Amino acid sequence: MVATDIGARRGILFKEATSLELASRIQVVVFDKTGTLTEGKPHVTDVVAVAPTTGEELLRLEAGAEARSGHPLSEAILAEAKRQGVRVPSAIERFEALGGRGVRARVDGHEVLVGTRRLMDEERIDIAPLASEVERLLAAGKTLTIAAIDGRAAGVIAVQDTPRATARAAVAALRAIGIEVAMLTGDNRQTADAIARDLGIDRVLAEVLPEHKADEVKRLQAEGRFVAMVGDGINDAPALAQADLGIAIGAGTDVAVETGDIVLMRSDPGDVLAAIRLSKATVRKMKPAVRADVREAAVACRRGARALRPPPLVRRQPRGTVRRLQPAHQLPRGKHSAPRAGSRRIRPTAGARRRSLATDLRTLGA
Repeated sequence: MVATDIGARRGILFKEATSLELASRIQVVVFDKTGTLTEGKPHVTDVVAVAPTTGEELLRLEAGAEARSGHPLSEAILAEAKRQGVRVPSAIERFEALGGRGVRARVDGHEVLVGTRRLMDEERIDIAPLASEVERLLAAGKTLTIAAIDGRAAGVIAVQDTPRATARAAVAALRAIGIEVAMLTGDNRQTADAIARDLGIDRVLAEVLPEHKADEVKRLQAEGRFVAMVGDGINDAPALAQADLGIAIGAGTDVAVETGDIVLMRSDPGDVLAAIRLSKATVRKMKPAVRADVREAAVACRRGARALRPPPLVRRQPRGTVRRLQPAHQLPRGKHSAPRAGSRRIRPTAGARRRSLATDLRTLGA
C-alpha cells in the first residue's frame, strides 16, 4: 500500500493495514511522560541532605541502593555519583524494587529506603525536616527521590528530564485538529502539573502506579472516546495493549515496540500527528474507491444470479391419460396461424367444420 510506504519513509511503521485506518478515528492521545514527551535522560539538579547526613554520604548510599534498579532515575543518580567521584558501595544486600514507588536495600550495613513521598508515608517516615525543600523542588517541576537511612529521613535528590524539542509543538498541533491530549505519569501531582503547563497539556493523570496505567486508559474509553496510547517503557505495555491504538516509541523497550500497533522510529512526538494526517488522507481516498467496488460487486451479483436462475419447469402429462385434441381448425396452418390475443377471430365455414370433423374421426380411428 502506498500510504504505508510513505509512512515508512518518515519513520512511521504501521504493523497492520487496520492500524492505518484506525488512526483516523483517534479522539484522545495519552502520552507517557518519561521518554515520550521528555528525552528520557534525566539528570540530577539538587542534592539536599539533612544533618547529620552529608550530601556526599546521601549520594553514596542512595546510589548503592539504586545500583540494581535500572530505572532512568537510578541511572541519573549513578551518573551523578560518578561525575562527583563518589564511590558506589559494593556491599548491597536484600535489594527490593517497590514497583512505581522506589527501592529498598541494605547498603554498607545501613537500611536504605529510596522513593516517593507516598512510599515514605506508607513506611511512616517523618519527612517534616525536608518539607520546605520538597515543596520548593516540586514547584520547579522536578522529580524527587526521598531517602531514609535507618528509619530516618536523610535527604532528597532532585532529578529533571528535558522535554523533547518537538513536544510542545506536537501537543499544540493535535489540539488544533480537535484531539484531546493527556499526560500519564507516576510523578507527584505538583511535578506533573508543572511539566503539563510547560507543554500546554490540560488533562494530567499523575501518581499512577505502573499496574494502574491500563485502568486509566479504560476510564477514558468508558467516556466513549477512541483512545491512542503513546509509550516507550515496559511499564507502558499493558496500557498500549488496552488502548484502541497503541503507539510505541522506537527507542523504547522491546516489549513496548512489540505491543504497539504503530512504531515511531524517530521517537518524535510530532510523528503522532503525521500518522493521524496520513491515515485521514488515506481514508478519504479509500471511501470513493470502496463505494465504486461495492457498486460493481452488486451489478456482478445481479448478473450472476440471472445466469444461475433455473429454467421454468415444464409440466409433463401423466402417463395413461387421454390428451384432449385441439380442433383442426384451431391448429396453426403455415401463415394462417392462430390469431393473437385481441385480434379479430375468423369463424370457420360449414365446409371447414365438416372437414375438421372428418380429420378428427380419422385421428381417433373412428
